[in-house]
Amino acid sequence: MASKRAVQVLRPTVNGFKASSVNIQRAVKPQITTRNLSTGIVRPRKLTRVPTTQIRRASSAVPTSEGQLGRTGLYELHAKHGAKFVPFGGYEMPVQYSDLSIVDSHNWTREKASLFDVGHMVQHDFSGPGAQAFLERLTPSSLSTLSENHSTLSTLLHPETGGIVDDTVITRLPNSFYVVTNAGCREKDLAYLTEQLDGWRKEHPDQTVEWKVRDNQGLVALQGPLAATVLERVLSEQSAGALKTLYFGQCMPGTIKGTDVEVLISRGGYTGEDGFEISIPPSATEAVTQFLLDSAKDELRLAGLGARDTLRLEAGMCLYGHDLDDTTTPVEAGLSWIIGKDRRAKGGFHGDSIILQQLKKKSEGGGVTRRRVGLTVEGAPAREGAEIVNEAGEKIGNITSGCPSPTMKKNISMGYIKDGSHKSGTEVQVVVRGKKRKATVTKMPFIGSKYFKAPAPEPK
Repeated sequence: MASKRAVQVLRPTVNGFKASSVNIQRAVKPQITTRNLSTGIVRPRKLTRVPTTQIRRASSAVPTSEGQLGRTGLYELHAKHGAKFVPFGGYEMPVQYSDLSIVDSHNWTREKASLFDVGHMVQHDFSGPGAQAFLERLTPSSLSTLSENHSTLSTLLHPETGGIVDDTVITRLPNSFYVVTNAGCREKDLAYLTEQLDGWRKEHPDQTVEWKVRDNQGLVALQGPLAATVLERVLSEQSAGALKTLYFGQCMPGTIKGTDVEVLISRGGYTGEDGFEISIPPSATEAVTQFLLDSAKDELRLAGLGARDTLRLEAGMCLYGHDLDDTTTPVEAGLSWIIGKDRRAKGGFHGDSIILQQLKKKSEGGGVTRRRVGLTVEGAPAREGAEIVNEAGEKIGNITSGCPSPTMKKNISMGYIKDGSHKSGTEVQVVVRGKKRKATVTKMPFIGSKYFKAPAPEPK
């Protein structure tokens, strides 16, 4: 997640598929809701709703604190399609498939459409009279002005330092806020949210907050210029019609053609392309995903983490644990735009004294010492950990992500550089395997975003 024009939009399963309540005293081991998953069903016309059952977390579904890898509801489908699995965020996730190389999968996404499994992300619901105020304490976002069925990129913040606990997307639904966090931060985030909610309840006993975790929910990302065409085919006539006026950052409920299976469709994603995040009931995740693939055999392919990483870097998106961490503030990370106008005026969020000071002009004692930037690098690609140096050979920063760009046919990187050297066009050097390589600070995103945005209002 990285640019104002490139908000990663993730949404919950549609209302009506109940999520289980979290036991706040034991939040690092929340209960889950599960349903029977018939892996043999590949056509949604056979799908029906299955009664909700409360069970303990199964180690094969959700990763445990003992380090056992979890699996999403699409694991068997990935295996059937020749996936190569790697550990990621506590899960066994596909990095690529047998039909396409990572570069070919990347290019396919830019030219046609790809389907990514993002069911490893952690999905939360916050509701109750105190939910908005509670979330505004943890984040710098202006949730009071967030419209229903709209989302905003945000960050969970440490109380004293304003460092980023995790980056997240917050969605206002009719009766709750839906928050999606990163799989790799699962245990840390659950512990953080437990501590923060315990403190909130002691201070504000009359502003109750209910917290639910939606484990085992299906979530897939359909991305690419043909994404809308592919999705329309599998929706009911009414849902397909509504999709035509769904814009970037908005969501809508939808029904799968010929069934009563409801999904929640959000327009956005992590690749810079037009696309959708589709949240699917656990009992239908595999069948709906297979239905999408069957409906567009010449246009749609499964894609894994390899292509997702190169696509997100071209789009200027951050990856937590690499481009963002607990020591980084939103201002340093180039995410000042997520800090709402009213929050800048009144504060009231974790780390506000530090963050609001960083937003001030240097003449007022503000500013930061480092900034996140993009770079194009000559010669060998500069990857995470490589040092950035000036003409005198002095270290002025570090690379946090880097790869050859399949679209640009150049080596691109993201990193943090000393304030003053961050302006676009500044020439620096990057040390790659002991050799200095010429690099140029470059604006991000590296390639133009292709989001489907609402028309600009006509001037009055």
